[in-house]
Amino acid sequence: MTDAHRRKLPIGIQTFSDIREGNYYYVDKTPHIERLINQNKYYFLSRPRRFGKSLLLDTLRCLFEGRQALFEGLYIHDKWDWQQRYPVIRISFADGVMQSREGLDERIREQLRVQREQLGITQHHKTDIPGEFSALIRAAHQQYGQRIVVLIDEYDKPILDNILVPEQARELREGLKNLYSVIKDADPHLHFVLLTGVSKFSKVSLFSGLNNLNDITLDAPFSTICGYTDEDIDTVFTSELPGLDREAIRQWYNGYRWGSSEIASVYNPFDVLLLFQKREFGPYWFESATPTFLVDILKQRGVFTPSLDHWETEYELLSQFDVDQISTEGLLFQTGYLTIQQVEEPLVGYRQYTLGFPNREVETSLNHALLPSLGVENAPRERRTLFRHLSQHDLSGLEVHLKALYAGLPHDWYRNNPIAKYEGHYASVFYSHFAALGLDVTVEDASHHGKVDMSVDFGGHIYLFEFKVVEQLPEGTALAQIKHKGYADKHHASGKPIHLIGVEFSSAQRQIVAFDVETLA
Repeated sequence: MTDAHRRKLPIGIQTFSDIREGNYYYVDKTPHIERLINQNKYYFLSRPRRFGKSLLLDTLRCLFEGRQALFEGLYIHDKWDWQQRYPVIRISFADGVMQSREGLDERIREQLRVQREQLGITQHHKTDIPGEFSALIRAAHQQYGQRIVVLIDEYDKPILDNILVPEQARELREGLKNLYSVIKDADPHLHFVLLTGVSKFSKVSLFSGLNNLNDITLDAPFSTICGYTDEDIDTVFTSELPGLDREAIRQWYNGYRWGSSEIASVYNPFDVLLLFQKREFGPYWFESATPTFLVDILKQRGVFTPSLDHWETEYELLSQFDVDQISTEGLLFQTGYLTIQQVEEPLVGYRQYTLGFPNREVETSLNHALLPSLGVENAPRERRTLFRHLSQHDLSGLEVHLKALYAGLPHDWYRNNPIAKYEGHYASVFYSHFAALGLDVTVEDASHHGKVDMSVDFGGHIYLFEFKVVEQLPEGTALAQIKHKGYADKHHASGKPIHLIGVEFSSAQRQIVAFDVETLA
């Protein structure tokens, strides 16, 4: 495809009409939309930030308003009754930060005023917020003779913006509950309802009995309703691909999955569009607004960072999110820093989930962000040094570098953290230091003999690491285990030099006391 076929990149554009009328690329999501509107009435969808939720809602708005010309050439165009039009109420909390109940209530009243104006509803009797919302729904139904479509974007953002101040977050939660409680009793006036956000708050805490809200977050038919698939990249964006490493695009930005490993994974649209514009790889999504509270919570809870890429959990913990009860895996999954790698159902109705990093961007960036909380100062300098030694396959230099890295960890870190974190801390620093460089790192690399703690494939060489914590003196058991278990066997066919490295940490000295190396040609 020539440059004449290239379109504009819809970076940050969330208005469906702008995309369709402005010669922008558009990935057709209307097959999902048709399925959505024909199956149920009340829906909830959770996706991380910058995944296209706002564009999805605006597409629905245009469809229900009957704007036929915008859908020409799309899947749904000849499957929709364009004579049937519905009044739409759209509320969004995407903009700004509200830090008080008063501010939230003011924002809600302003949005209800705008919706009345757009729908041409002149009658307005000022009352409380539930009363005004309920009156708006009834008046629109009466005026248009059609039931109402309600679309709510970023329904949870006011709470998330204040999640580190629980009392404030609870106040805002009650203010939102005040608004959403109207939906349940408005059923006779409603045709379709969709709420979207990042997190899934419990129905009890936020929706006040709205038990018929169908959560489609993990439903296979809607797994790709937001984001781009491999097929989308290779067809819609084919003219943007020349000059870019296609496999690198996949490794860096693909991998988000909401369901079993059999369903297609998706790319973050924000990343892909900026890559096509800038023509170089970068952590665009991560840098756009990574919440500081995420790093703070991981630090407070002493998370063992190597476990982040193979975190086993259950649905209840995966979906557990509220002001006073945030599971670590629920936080990481719902915000998009971990995704589903595998789903198992050992008993009917009982599912076990394995989470992991979706891609290289998130693994590299999150580990880089976590290094200061692990006590590593001047991480960029340390990263450059690590890269130099690995590039030269200088294992002696690597040993000196890592010992200096651990020697530089501040003693305050140990005084201010529970002793239970010590042993996991050694391996966390080691893993996060390598992962932050963007290397091909595998934690618990499995073979038929067992699992080596960490493997690194870089520059035509393979490095296998086994970690042991000893009291004081080196014991030589780490390297012995690699050899005895035959961890290298699976890598011989690669033809690459394999370096077996046994690393022993002294809990007394807080230092590497053994760095035993054996190289297999």
